[in-house]
Amino acid sequence: MREQSEIVVVNNDIESEISHFFQENSFTKTGVLVDENTLKSCLPLIQKSLPKNFSIIEIKSGEEQKNLDTCTFIWKTLTNFALDRKSLLINLGGGVIGDMGGFCAATFKRGIAFINIPTTLLAQVDASVGGKLGVDFFGFKNHIGVFKDPLKVFISPKFLDTLDKRELRSGFSEVIKHCLIYDAEKFSKISNKKLEDQDWEDIIRHSVHVKNEVVKEDPQERGLRKILNFGHTLGHAIETYHMNNEDRLLHGEAIAIGMICETWLSEKKMGLNTADTERIYNYISTIFDLKKIDPISFEEIISLTLQDKKNENNIVKASILEKIGKCLYNVDLTKEEMRESLKFYNARIR
Repeated sequence: MREQSEIVVVNNDIESEISHFFQENSFTKTGVLVDENTLKSCLPLIQKSLPKNFSIIEIKSGEEQKNLDTCTFIWKTLTNFALDRKSLLINLGGGVIGDMGGFCAATFKRGIAFINIPTTLLAQVDASVGGKLGVDFFGFKNHIGVFKDPLKVFISPKFLDTLDKRELRSGFSEVIKHCLIYDAEKFSKISNKKLEDQDWEDIIRHSVHVKNEVVKEDPQERGLRKILNFGHTLGHAIETYHMNNEDRLLHGEAIAIGMICETWLSEKKMGLNTADTERIYNYISTIFDLKKIDPISFEEIISLTLQDKKNENNIVKASILEKIGKCLYNVDLTKEEMRESLKFYNARIR
């Protein structure tokens, strides 16, 4: 895998960057994967920079679309448009578009080139960086997938103007995570600002840098890269549990809860300073509108953690903090410990 510094471009003027890319690279055909939101709000911002006669593949927005049925629709449409192995797929959207579009491109005719243009904060700081691609399967997050880098990732903070505040907050959970696992000083800086006062270009560059440093050392998630899963062991299980409920959570909202639970586990298992536990909880609670989890769901949430891809021999393996800025991985969790962390979370919510 190439270093992300070779792949990712962060620039408010991405129209020029995209135009330059197509001046230096030629493709037989170009497809653009969008949903109804990015078709309306984002495609017009870059359309003049794209090759003429590109084809649009439109899918519905939402995590529930991230499945093999939608992949079949995308593959069929690419076939109908007669894209060949020297064609290009542009994934214009959030994490669902990037993950699934990249997966479809990587498997269509044994692989065609693709680029990502992430339009949500979540995709810009996390999903579009690192070469992980995939879809959900029987409700399990990213259960089917591959590792494959895009040719380029073009990131522009101006796409954030198309997001509502809930979507922006959801992406910010990954920003918080990157600071907690890698950069204590940066956590201090962001936690002294309100969400609306953050310097988005600086934040995006920082998160891309953190993920690049981790992925460069461990591209296939054999070791260090697992620290990027802080908050995700319980967070993914909470997200999956709520996926088909009326009180469905966005990815970042579930990860925020997961980080609170796993911060408590960090204190109990790794000796994280109690004051730091409080700092983390207090900051996350100022950003997110946190609600209690029904205790009836605890056992099902815990059982869902057994599907986590980091597990070994049916033992749940988590990534938790030794201190702010340093994360450990492959830490065994028991069902009782996870249950107690969920109780801790509920006890803190008014």
